[in-house]
Amino acid sequence: MIPAIYTGHKSLCFLFELQDERKSGGRRTRKEAIVVEGLAGSMDISRVALYMALSESREQEKSLKNEMKKHGIHAAAVDYGGEFIQSVSRIIERAVIAARREEVIGDSHAEEGAVAGAAREAVGQIMAKAIGLNVGGKIGIARFEDHICVALFFGIGLLNLNEVSIGLGHRAV
Repeated sequence: MIPAIYTGHKSLCFLFELQDERKSGGRRTRKEAIVVEGLAGSMDISRVALYMALSESREQEKSLKNEMKKHGIHAAAVDYGGEFIQSVSRIIERAVIAARREEVIGDSHAEEGAVAGAAREAVGQIMAKAIGLNVGGKIGIARFEDHICVALFFGIGLLNLNEVSIGLGHRAV
């Protein structure tokens, strides 16, 4: 489940609500928190980009995006699917367009290049598994100050024979 995220003065808190299966049947719900001291850096913004890519619905995506915006973290997500080899440039384009549309970045070449570079890095991480196959999933983008991260969460495969892969790229503007 996508966590709730809260920030305090110079800290960032990810609050998870987890459900466990009990051996005797039924489910148990527990809460777990990860507190990050200091202002958000590249690892924290990477987590936010991953959570955006892992979001299960548009409502969950909107909720996470709005919560992040309250704390100065800009985020966006966009779905993608298609044949991998023919799609590499389109994946990068979709990341840049989504980042611009959701005001994660401005119109400067440096910001667009940072998103494109981070997206290219993320694509490179899933390339070995995806060559010759179809991919489908979500692209998550997050930015805090000069940190920009792009995360890909894709199912890779043919028919119902799927592999799952995550790619992550970071750039500083």
